[in-house]
Amino acid sequence: MKTLYLTRDELALIILYLNKAEARDKICRAIQYGSKFLSGGKPGTAQNVYRNTSLARKVFRLFKFLNDFQLLISPVHRRTPLPLVLLGKCKNALLCTYFFLDQFVWLGRSGIYKNKILTELISGFSIFCWLGSSICIVIIEICELVRLSSSMKKMDKELKDDEKKNHDELHRAKLQKTKDRIVALIKSSMDIVVAIGLLRLAPWIIGHRVTGFLGLITSLISCYQLLPVRPKLKTA
Repeated sequence: MKTLYLTRDELALIILYLNKAEARDKICRAIQYGSKFLSGGKPGTAQNVYRNTSLARKVFRLFKFLNDFQLLISPVHRRTPLPLVLLGKCKNALLCTYFFLDQFVWLGRSGIYKNKILTELISGFSIFCWLGSSICIVIIEICELVRLSSSMKKMDKELKDDEKKNHDELHRAKLQKTKDRIVALIKSSMDIVVAIGLLRLAPWIIGHRVTGFLGLITSLISCYQLLPVRPKLKTA
């Protein structure tokens, strides 16, 4: 019965996970870049899957720029250093621009808008915006990791031995934040390489397969980050 309860709970979490538009988008992204890796940029079934999935994903992101626009105009925490505030706002502005322009790319590639040259120019500029936002995220995560490390060291120095036992939960929470930020740092660093590959800035180093492989890895990381917490087995 315990196994049955756990199976039902996990099934409910899977359904909850798949009901998220963001989760479905990241699963499609994994299929998209996995197909790019398999095709290697050569015509064929895998290349067709890559193009079709790329176009289908853009429907998920219609009006998604409003999310980052809201973050752009929202106030930040007072204790956040000014450089991090500026970097965060730059990231939001670049992502907002990326998702806004991506809608026009969808219009062009779906055949609604006929100017292919302008569509490709807009596509290139939008990917540059995504590249810039990924660079901002990398810098932010490095700065936040330094802040977390210094705060943990400061906490360990200030607390006495008996007080440390009472603050284990806080210490574990900070460790979990550190792990999450390290994962986000790795993902954003890979996204920078993926953006360079999509822009064909260094095709002799970052080819179609490298772009597809790293895009697949970052997609799987994104899927992992969106996973809900697994239920614990109930004890009698």
